[in-house]
Amino acid sequence: MSRADKLCAERGVRFTPLRRQVLALIWENHEAVKAYDLLELLKPFDPSAKPATVYRALDFLMEQGFIHRVESLNAFIGCSDVGRQHELLLLICDRCHTVEERAASSVMAAVAAEIVSAGFQVRYKALEIHGLCTSCASRQGPAGASGSEGS
Repeated sequence: MSRADKLCAERGVRFTPLRRQVLALIWENHEAVKAYDLLELLKPFDPSAKPATVYRALDFLMEQGFIHRVESLNAFIGCSDVGRQHELLLLICDRCHTVEERAASSVMAAVAAEIVSAGFQVRYKALEIHGLCTSCASRQGPAGASGSEGS
């Protein structure tokens, strides 16, 4: 949290108690968190919190680079490299729902070349890969032995 405090002070933006609490709730979770789940988690700290309050806090936290939106899950995770602009590769486990942020500069360089050649204007760039994390894959056994994937 001290890194977030420092960055907000350097940037001259207000890191309000509500924004701080939303960030703490996201960082405490080990999987992506949906906005309405955050609202419920926030209620003990701020009973008057409304969805718009949470969404404004989430927008601020994304703008500052403290969290990422996981588009395919419509959820949010804490950033592993707070406040620094970087390419985003998310590995999303479809079984336990953990989301791992990985460095993706080499992969994204190839993607960037395709974007430039297409003349496409990028709004937001993240690569999300769904599958099984190491832990879930090892419990499953060889080559999908559980038979539960894809159903």
